[in-house]
Amino acid sequence: MEKWFEASWTSIIAILITAAGIYLAIIIFTRIAGKRSFSKMSSFDFAMTVAIGSIIASTVLSASVSLIQGIVGLAAVYILQISAAYSRRYIWFQKAIDNSPLMLMDGKNILHENLKKARVTEGDLRSKLRESNVLDLSQVRAVIFETTGDISVLHTSDKNQEVEAWLTKDVQDK
Repeated sequence: MEKWFEASWTSIIAILITAAGIYLAIIIFTRIAGKRSFSKMSSFDFAMTVAIGSIIASTVLSASVSLIQGIVGLAAVYILQISAAYSRRYIWFQKAIDNSPLMLMDGKNILHENLKKARVTEGDLRSKLRESNVLDLSQVRAVIFETTGDISVLHTSDKNQEVEAWLTKDVQDK
C-alpha cells in the first residue's frame, strides 16, 4: 500500500514530457482530421473516442509504451476514422457500421416494441419528454432514439403542425 504514494522524480518528469508530447500529437491529428474526430454521430465515433483515451492513458502512464508508439497508435486510429468517414458515402458501408435511428413515439402513440429494441424504459421516455418541456402528449409529433443514443423529441403546441418527412427519412418505425 505504501507504493501508492511513491514516485521518483525521473518517472514524474517522464510522465510530464510524455503527456505534453501526446497532447501535442492529438492537437495536430485533430487539426488534420477535423472536429468529426470527437463527434458522437455513430458507434464508430464513440469507439474512436474510447480508443484515443486508452492510447493516451497507456502512453502517459505505462513505462512499457513509448511516446513514439503512442503517437503511431494515435495516427492509426485517426487514419481509421478518416477512412470510415469517407467510406460512409457508400450506403452499404454506412449500414454496416452505423446504427439506424429508431422511432419511440409516433405522435402520442408509444411504440412499445421499439422501446424494448432500444432498451429504453417508459420512465426514460417520460424523463426526456419532461426535459423537452412537453406538457401534454398531444404536443408530441415524434420521439426518436438517435444513432448516438440521444433521444430527440419533436413537439409543438400547434395541432396542425406535422413533422416534415425529410426529418424522419432514415428513421426505423418498426
